[in-house]
Amino acid sequence: MSEKPATTKAESPAATAQLPQLTLARNPGMELDMDWVLRAQANTSAIERRAATLPGRRSVKKAFQAAWLCKAITLIDLTTLAGDDTEGRVKRLCAKARQPVRADLLKALGMEGITTGAVCVYHDMVPTAVEALRGSGIPVAAVSTGFPAGLSPFHLRLAEIEESVKAGAEEIDIVISRRHVLTGNWQALYDEMKAFRAACGPAHVKAILATGELGTLQNVARASLVCMMAGADFIKTSTGKESVNATLPVSLVMIRAIRDYFDATGHRVGYKPAGGISKSKDALLYLALLKDELGPRWVQPDLFRFGASSLLGDIERQLEHHATGAYSASYRHAMG
Repeated sequence: MSEKPATTKAESPAATAQLPQLTLARNPGMELDMDWVLRAQANTSAIERRAATLPGRRSVKKAFQAAWLCKAITLIDLTTLAGDDTEGRVKRLCAKARQPVRADLLKALGMEGITTGAVCVYHDMVPTAVEALRGSGIPVAAVSTGFPAGLSPFHLRLAEIEESVKAGAEEIDIVISRRHVLTGNWQALYDEMKAFRAACGPAHVKAILATGELGTLQNVARASLVCMMAGADFIKTSTGKESVNATLPVSLVMIRAIRDYFDATGHRVGYKPAGGISKSKDALLYLALLKDELGPRWVQPDLFRFGASSLLGDIERQLEHHATGAYSASYRHAMG
């Protein structure tokens, strides 16, 4: 990662959020190319070596680190997906999305006005989040299609997408049927993803691959390609509910699939690692990997998101240390 500040001044909330549908032509998809899918391979040992070297080769310090952490904030899908979610919790989360870091710290850093990239909730909480974020430029993302297992009846999965869009969600995070990948039924995966994309209408769709349940990196590469061919606007690692969520090796495979798809079609697809990314140093590694492999254009909210919640608290602690020289207790940076 180049030791250059990721941004020099705060943007307006609407500009910071950078809704994909406002800044980027959507991926229209293409016909399923089975030859391309079956050619996709993954050299596991080489991928793991590349990922293992990243922490030692890419680091930023002081003002440069603070700038990159401020950038990371604008890339977070601030998320609550708990069985005990309440309207009050969602409203507090939305307030945190609007003001992700204490105002005095942002003023000291010259970064007033930044927001998170989105707020991600279950369908029932979409109207509450939409109302709480009104006028902020921050989109609401809804998890859908029988999240996290994706095993509800197909017509209900489509109906869930449609209801979330109707309620005001501008982004839909769908889960694929893992069995299609595990059995090599790529046509079924393509048809499913294509139907999900159609049901989303104007809302952008993020395809959650649940990579921890796909068995091999080769399956991850092939599933990534198939979902992009079917029109996914983003591909996402995990629901956050699997035993293994986002990892650097999986991210490298998915990012290179995105690069191959862009080289072949000219269409940019976004990337979202989710689950297990809770420390600032980890966020910086993912940003370094993305910038190395895809270039600076992808380090923007319309093409990259972190699926996280606790990450924001750690970033705020690091920014306070940069501004004051002292670390604060984590409880001072609660989500709401």
